[in-house]
Amino acid sequence: MILIGSILVGVLYAAALYLLMARSSVKLVFGLMLLGHAANLLIFSAAGWVRARPPIVPVNADVPPVGHADPLPQALILTAIVISFSVLAFTSVLVRRACEVYGTDDIVNGDGDT
Repeated sequence: MILIGSILVGVLYAAALYLLMARSSVKLVFGLMLLGHAANLLIFSAAGWVRARPPIVPVNADVPPVGHADPLPQALILTAIVISFSVLAFTSVLVRRACEVYGTDDIVNGDGDT
């Protein structure tokens, strides 16, 4: 399972970087989306692929029982989802406005001339 997760993270990062280097601004938006998903999956896979009990501390104990899930990666992923969504929303609005002004989604040559 670790090997499959590592390969999937690598493929997502490679596809995201490929799309980010394209000339189309629509591909830039999709590349940012894939980059966010790849980062979330990387954090999740770094925490470990285990099915464990929730980290609930019993009444008269100081720490959760052995075999509990680590809540820190879950909190980091939740924060990363919010940040990547806001960056994606801002980029989408910026790309739409640039397409309206320049009449093309070409990043390198915004005036339409080749």
